[in-house]
Amino acid sequence: MKAHEVLYRGYSRAVFTLASRILDDAAQAEEVLQDTSMEIIRNVAGFRADAAFGGWVKRIATNKALAHLRSAWHRKGRRFADDEAADPAMAGSVQSDVAIGVADQERLARALAVLTPTARAVVWLYDVEGFSHEEIAALMGKSVSFSKSRLARAHQKLRALLAEDEEVQPCMRQPNSC
Repeated sequence: MKAHEVLYRGYSRAVFTLASRILDDAAQAEEVLQDTSMEIIRNVAGFRADAAFGGWVKRIATNKALAHLRSAWHRKGRRFADDEAADPAMAGSVQSDVAIGVADQERLARALAVLTPTARAVVWLYDVEGFSHEEIAALMGKSVSFSKSRLARAHQKLRALLAEDEEVQPCMRQPNSC
């Protein structure tokens, strides 16, 4: 039990952040966190030390979050949600490795909330988590060109949304290697 607690405390924040950025819903992110924790506990004995443990955990969390996106319950719930409204509580919680101001983080969070869940997931996986297009395609069961085109369109939309607001320092890798 103590080992499970140590694992949970060590990775819960990263898993929750990843899931909430992909799903744009704190309750669903919490569900993914719980599912991921259970999956880790069940399969930790099968972990191969040829890769980083944190990477293994993030891959499980990503798969769980993407499965949530594909589920009928998620699609039905999103149909009733107001796609134009951004959750102000989530807007202030953006964590970034890029040293940008709080106001810029809020603008970026609002812009990300406007994207479709699939586009937001591709942006987050590629730009923040560092997944390759091949890895994203495999995770989503799509082609590499699907990942590249979704990322390019999402970057274009984000640039337009951010330019409308105010001048913001670029947050995405430049130039795009698509």
